[in-house]
Amino acid sequence: MTQTADRRVIAARRIVHHIAEHLQGDLSLQLWTGELIPLGPNARDDIRIVLADPSAVRRLILKPGLMTLFELYATGDVRIEGGSPLEAADRWDHGRAVHLPRRVNKGLIARELIPFLLDGSKRSVGDAAYDPTGEAGQRKDKSARKDKDFISFHYDVGNDFYGLFLDPEMVYSSAYYADADQSLEDAQTRKLDFICRKLRLKPGQKLLDVGCGWGGLSCWAAQHYGVTVHGVTLSEEQLAFAQAKIARLGLQDKITLELKDYRDLDMTEHFDAISQVEMFEHVGFANHDRHFLEMHRLLKPGGLYFHQASTRRGGRHLGNITPQTTATRTIGRFIFPGGELDTIGMTVTNLGRLGFEVLDVEDLREHFQATTAEWSRRLMARREEAIAMIGEERTRLWLIFFAMCAKGFERGSILVYQTVAQRRRAGPSGVPLDRGSLYR
Repeated sequence: MTQTADRRVIAARRIVHHIAEHLQGDLSLQLWTGELIPLGPNARDDIRIVLADPSAVRRLILKPGLMTLFELYATGDVRIEGGSPLEAADRWDHGRAVHLPRRVNKGLIARELIPFLLDGSKRSVGDAAYDPTGEAGQRKDKSARKDKDFISFHYDVGNDFYGLFLDPEMVYSSAYYADADQSLEDAQTRKLDFICRKLRLKPGQKLLDVGCGWGGLSCWAAQHYGVTVHGVTLSEEQLAFAQAKIARLGLQDKITLELKDYRDLDMTEHFDAISQVEMFEHVGFANHDRHFLEMHRLLKPGGLYFHQASTRRGGRHLGNITPQTTATRTIGRFIFPGGELDTIGMTVTNLGRLGFEVLDVEDLREHFQATTAEWSRRLMARREEAIAMIGEERTRLWLIFFAMCAKGFERGSILVYQTVAQRRRAGPSGVPLDRGSLYR
């Protein structure tokens, strides 16, 4: 070992020991030399964070943040062994972790980091990252956002890949659990049924399924509630899967699907109900008004609109909510390009000012925490198959994405709501006074 290399190892030990005093975690860190350092008193080493190369330390020094961490994890310079990213994250208190920068001795860490500043190596994440040419996700013009490219990057990774962790209905949104012991499969069909109940669907009605995905809700509504469904998606892979499912179930006379942006629909008739289940995150802040105005245009007066979307908490200052956060920029680069999270306050306000009466709002935060944790478990169990399909880098990124989401929902930094609104009309809403009717 050279003198410089030896200095790096000694410095790394000191930094990690100091951080461990404050983190109090129950896992270990493994240096590039193979040496194990516990991240808390009596910490186990069955799950390990591996620093595979000292250059990773330098990159974290010069550009600290979530984006760098994702890059290092994608390339394997930082790895987790012995468990999934979510299993590792469960081994420390996130309140402690969030406040680490304020608790550690910054002078001590700065002094020990000096030996790492001499290494300039860096590995590229390659095709695992989305190339947002011209910062399309920030533009206000709908066509400039290249929404179809965003959707294709996220969804056209392949139906077989999503099949590794989704339920048989291929529902890619928060499930609706009756209790903690319910299976994902049952919780997802329960969610599909609740959507239909919240929309008060009846035989003969017409439903528009915006962002219909793999056709789970469209098929459920047609089969169990006797409605006629028109669905739209921007994903060719999803459309092919859904059309094959419709043919297999013999529902061609009840469901029509097309590859089209819902804002380009030219309908001569209005719909009795519209569902939008976690597609809204793709729309972008600049297009929120346009979205709700399109829902208003496509609905009959008195028609019901179902809106399920992940949101962020927001802040004290209403005028200071920016489209992008550190987390959404990172996820946008590697997993979900173009994604921007609303707040529930903005959702309700925008619905109210653009022609809707909000009838019901329900928080599903803990349901989505359980859902993303189960997706993580399933993908981890079948990671070798995933690697064969999409490559090792993207598989790693999806696993850390699920861990980040599950922890975000657990801590309440990300939320998800089901909102039901009615296209405003004078007089009675026609909806039962007792919300308990949904559960009977």
